[in-house]
Amino acid sequence: MTSNLPIGPIMLDVAGLTLAQDEKEKLNHPNTGAVILFSRNYQDPEQITELINTIRAARNGDILIAVDQEGGRVQRFQQGFTRLPPASNYAQMPELAEPAGWLMAAELLAVGIDFSFAPVLDIDCGVSEIIGNRSFSTDPALATRLSSSFRKGMNEAGMAATGKHFPGHGAVALDSHLTLPVDERDMDSIRAKDLLPFKQLIAEGLEGIMPAHVVYPKIDPNPAGFSPFWIQQILRKELNFNGTVFSDDLSMEGAASVGDFPERARLAQLAGCDMILVCNNPAAAEQVLDALPITRDPIREQRLRAMQGKPQMNREQLMQSEKWQRLSTLINHNL
Repeated sequence: MTSNLPIGPIMLDVAGLTLAQDEKEKLNHPNTGAVILFSRNYQDPEQITELINTIRAARNGDILIAVDQEGGRVQRFQQGFTRLPPASNYAQMPELAEPAGWLMAAELLAVGIDFSFAPVLDIDCGVSEIIGNRSFSTDPALATRLSSSFRKGMNEAGMAATGKHFPGHGAVALDSHLTLPVDERDMDSIRAKDLLPFKQLIAEGLEGIMPAHVVYPKIDPNPAGFSPFWIQQILRKELNFNGTVFSDDLSMEGAASVGDFPERARLAQLAGCDMILVCNNPAAAEQVLDALPITRDPIREQRLRAMQGKPQMNREQLMQSEKWQRLSTLINHNL
């Protein structure tokens, strides 16, 4: 067994509230780098802390732990956590976006989570049910301002942010979990609207980005997460993004068009994804772990290390802090 494995390029999930023996073995694969947790993994703050500690102990080296905790309908941990509103609510009270980002991040860091996949940078164009109120606004300038404030709060708590879903998922009606959405707009339209929050937050130092499983055929034939054009040309070169690129989940139907699981992983990596998500399909995760070559990539490892959480308080200290008590009450009463 190699001692002290680096953070690998694959993000997996686990089945339940505790860790199974075969999962412990998977966590020690050199290609494993992270675990994403879901509602099924959560019972209460004590249990999730214990599960996270077990995951970390099982890995002979560093591992990242993530969750989707945006608020609204996408909040995996609820009981024992502040119920956050959907992002669209902050437009009514913009001054609460930053405190909400801090609150979300501080509560997760206190139980051992490194980061939440937030904020959503998609502009709501009134057609996407899967995005809808997960977007901060229909107005690109307001969405940019609110998501920037939310990220600032996350950073203040010690958490890196991940903007999603590049270059914008808000103008397609279909859900990429179930099918492959097609956005017929041209580059000028996307630049004038959807890219604005990404551009601004990248300039402010955004740490992570997740591309959409959406095809923009007037621009490139590949879904954005499998597209060297979108990731290398637009994101890296034009927008100067040098943080982590996370693929969206390869188990989603939006990814199926490019091939079987090992092929999806290979193409996502080739396009420029630093970390590849394979969720809710343990057999597929095993295939991908074994199929991807085991390589050391210092730049990738550095980007991924920047996603590690920097908790300032444990849960007990957080609950007792004046700031948490004040902000939790504020969010609960106003949003």
